[in-house]
Amino acid sequence: MRLLLIDTSGPVCAAAIYDAEDGSLMAARSETIGKGHAELLPVMVDEVVAESGVPLASLDRIAVTIGPGSFTGIRVGVAMARGFGVALGKPVVGVSTLRIVADSALEIGPPAPVMAVLDAKRDEVYAQIFSPLGEALTEPASYDYAGAAAAASRFDAITIGSGAGLLTGGDATGPDAFPLVAIGRIASRAEQDEQASPLYIRGADAKPQIGFAVQHA
Repeated sequence: MRLLLIDTSGPVCAAAIYDAEDGSLMAARSETIGKGHAELLPVMVDEVVAESGVPLASLDRIAVTIGPGSFTGIRVGVAMARGFGVALGKPVVGVSTLRIVADSALEIGPPAPVMAVLDAKRDEVYAQIFSPLGEALTEPASYDYAGAAAAASRFDAITIGSGAGLLTGGDATGPDAFPLVAIGRIASRAEQDEQASPLYIRGADAKPQIGFAVQHA
């Protein structure tokens, strides 16, 4: 299986051709730009297709990061992925950034559930808990720090990601890395009808939610 990978969920704009048989990138482009994904992404796709020698029509599916992350970036990436899907008649698979963050721990067989925690700013985090086998135990949601810490405690979960330190009074680290190989690995294993819709969790101008989790639409 060969996939076109697209990631515009943060300051990085990236595209790649991934070969699921050997778990490798046949070609990849990645650049930290902050803004301007809509202009750069088509160029990157053309370059990775040319370098890999794999025509778009020969791909098996398209994978795109759906967030949570940059509101505008996610919209750009999902729109382009859907456009390719329609034009080529190929399935489009959405991969959440929370699942990508959790993947680094899940791949080594953790002894307990894993909670992926991203710094959402505004005294909030985005978080989701996965079982050691990678099954989602909670929905992606936004929490205040105390709420996220309580959720992690309920599941006795290992916390990982840029927002993990915030739950214990420390600082955030970041930005979070979303490795293209991890995106390809997750997308190649996903069901073909995995939803490729933006996972915004909260609106671009939403006020912070305090004391409870907000389910994604």
